[in-house]
Amino acid sequence: MLSYRHAFHAGNFADVLKHSALSLVLDYMTRKEKGFCYIDSHSGAGMYQLTDEYAQKTGEYKDGIAKIINDDEAPESLKPYLSLISSLNLNSDLNVYPGSPGIAKAFVRRQDSSHLFELHPTDIQHLEDFCQRWRKVFVKQSDGYQGVLGLLPPPSRRGVVLIDPPYELKEDYQKAVNTIIKAYTKFATGTYILWYPVVKRELIDQMSESFTESSIKNLLQVEFCLENDTDEYGMTGSGLFIVNPPWQLSQQLEEILPYIKTKLGCKESSYTLKQLIAE
Repeated sequence: MLSYRHAFHAGNFADVLKHSALSLVLDYMTRKEKGFCYIDSHSGAGMYQLTDEYAQKTGEYKDGIAKIINDDEAPESLKPYLSLISSLNLNSDLNVYPGSPGIAKAFVRRQDSSHLFELHPTDIQHLEDFCQRWRKVFVKQSDGYQGVLGLLPPPSRRGVVLIDPPYELKEDYQKAVNTIIKAYTKFATGTYILWYPVVKRELIDQMSESFTESSIKNLLQVEFCLENDTDEYGMTGSGLFIVNPPWQLSQQLEEILPYIKTKLGCKESSYTLKQLIAE
């Protein structure tokens, strides 16, 4: 199935959590001079126009990034992310929003390399166009799960892997976890970020169980939900499993979560942050 288009959801509450965390991880990686490898298994289009029909049809960004982009009281931990979004938009108008490749492009340096995978025939064209002037980036229209495993370990032995599938198929939940478990056996010191939607709680519980039964160490789980869990269809929240998070990331997320709950959530909204597996 290749029907999923992130353009409908760009800049929504789930992107705020995912991309603020990704920005903090990449910012941390650039603090050392040695290069690193960024790998994105499901890259999407790279950049999204919030003025186009897809974003305007759902308007999800209006209840996400639009609510905080110009907030002077945003916590310091959100500044790398918010500054990046602001730099892409002129005169305080919110017209464009970056996908994960757009986030990465803002942080990677000459000594870093990026590998982006995308299968959707339209998004791969947009992604290739977006990457035309990006040095040391490699774009492939192929299976991102296999692509991740084929690149590990990177020559620099420093790397960030983002796995962010559309979850059109229920099998994606376990497949994403299995990919990280396999990747960890090849490259145990890499940082792995796995995004997931909260649609059916039992699927997330199965992901957690698979991780805890694996050989993986140092696993952080963060989640922000707009509503309580429900048996009805639809995403009520989203979360991240982060293997080998930067040492300050947990404290930074502790600062971000109550803020986005206040700004983006409602009375029923909640968040969790826990060290699922110790170092």
